[in-house]
Amino acid sequence: MAHITTPEAEAILDQPITIHEKGFIRLVDYMGGDNRIVQSARVSYGSGTKTHRDDEKLIHYLLKNGHTSPFEQVILTFHCKMPIFVARQWLRHRTARVNEISGRYSIMQEEFYVPHENDIAIQSMNNKQGRSVQLSHTEATMLQTLFQNEQKTAYTAYQTKIKEQNLARELARINLPLSLYTEIYWQIDLHNLFHFLRLRMHAHAQKEIRDYAIAIFSITQSVAPIACAAFQRYHLESTTLDATEKQELQAVLREANLTPELYKKIFS
Repeated sequence: MAHITTPEAEAILDQPITIHEKGFIRLVDYMGGDNRIVQSARVSYGSGTKTHRDDEKLIHYLLKNGHTSPFEQVILTFHCKMPIFVARQWLRHRTARVNEISGRYSIMQEEFYVPHENDIAIQSMNNKQGRSVQLSHTEATMLQTLFQNEQKTAYTAYQTKIKEQNLARELARINLPLSLYTEIYWQIDLHNLFHFLRLRMHAHAQKEIRDYAIAIFSITQSVAPIACAAFQRYHLESTTLDATEKQELQAVLREANLTPELYKKIFS
């Protein structure tokens, strides 16, 4: 079986996408693509790839019906730079392999995340983990300055502990804020990557990690475009009904006198 590559993915290898000025995402390596998914799915009866249309139909069928193992055959490795508070949310997804820069061995760089003026807002009244109304230009810039001053104070104290007091790095780092940038190598298969993207591209996800997820999805589209189109159709842009909601919709449609063929198509 030949090694699978895609020209679009090859073109962006090691090319960083900048996120929030100081952060980035770059594709380091990948294994497989759409062809690997269909090869894996068809191995049980010994048939190789067919036409592009056949491959597309199969991938859509697999994703729609929850046949996930063929998607695990595709693996992507990313080099990511993000604030620590984003990394903590990111690493809640435990189905990946991760290496992170260590403040025990390395001197952490003076790089901190400061929210863009348009992203500074007050606490949401109906969502305990979200923000709502954007602050005025004057209020936002004042808070940006406050963020920067606090970060400068914390990093100056960190440098003092290391350079003047010769404190161990593993201790000197402990008061550095969550806005400090960290870096990880992150390797994940396509099935679990789709789960990450479904949650982190959602409108309820924190905007900062959502920005990274959107960039990752754009990279993944270069590796497996058919699979990404199916994911977008059946997960990102679909709606799930619970049992009660389904019954209510069925009642409405029955009153609308749909043809049996159309009714069956909707609920098949």
